Amino acid sequence: MSNATSHDTAAQTIRPDEAVHFGALAADWWDPKGSSAMLHKLGPVRLAFIRGAIDLHFGGDPASVRPLTGKRALDAGCGAGLLCEPLARLGADVMGVDAAPENIETAQGHAEAMDLTIDYRHGEIGDLATDHFDLVCALEVIEHVKDKPAFLSALTCALAPDGLMVLSCPNRTPQSRLLLVEAAERLAVIPRGTHHWNDFVTPDELRGLLADAGLTMGEPNGISWSPLKGLHLSSNTALNYIVTATRA
Repeated sequence: MSNATSHDTAAQTIRPDEAVHFGALAADWWDPKGSSAMLHKLGPVRLAFIRGAIDLHFGGDPASVRPLTGKRALDAGCGAGLLCEPLARLGADVMGVDAAPENIETAQGHAEAMDLTIDYRHGEIGDLATDHFDLVCALEVIEHVKDKPAFLSALTCALAPDGLMVLSCPNRTPQSRLLLVEAAERLAVIPRGTHHWNDFVTPDELRGLLADAGLTMGEPNGISWSPLKGLHLSSNTALNYIVTATRA
């Protein structure tokens, strides 16, 4: 049985300072050369992993252009919709939830311009995602929340019994401290103050947190960088990783 917290007693997971930080970036979110440039580069890598995971989990046709048709998807910590829009194009009925109202406003405006229907909401995930979703995503989010167990409990409550969860997170290693925090922020690759290394979660820690929420974690894929390949999926989880989870 899941240990997930019920929605009636949803814990507060939002850090107000984090919401302010990311809300201040909202107007620039969709600029591939702006402050969110790294997210634009990460997008195709993460989406390739998600596409493979949903085909495997739901037994879909890898050749289908809309494998999520008839399914509901939740993106927790959706920002301005960089993942929500591809999920909608894959056929899903999408809800995006974010802590920053500025992000939601930007996301809604961009979706309308793209002629996409996406249900965007601002606030606590446990208060808003009260239905069941076939696919639940939280990419580069858990390291920013106030209460990690409560956040995963809320995601688990939103996950359909046979649903699929996808999470990604920077790993807490010396390499990530050097490259993702110190070098990336000093070189303005990402905005200063985006990452707090002590809040990064290792794969083993995430496995334990997911088990406590009643979920089983799959084998993590690393997200690595090389001069020849750029950002790509690999077996090296030293910097960042992406992983699936399902009900135990």
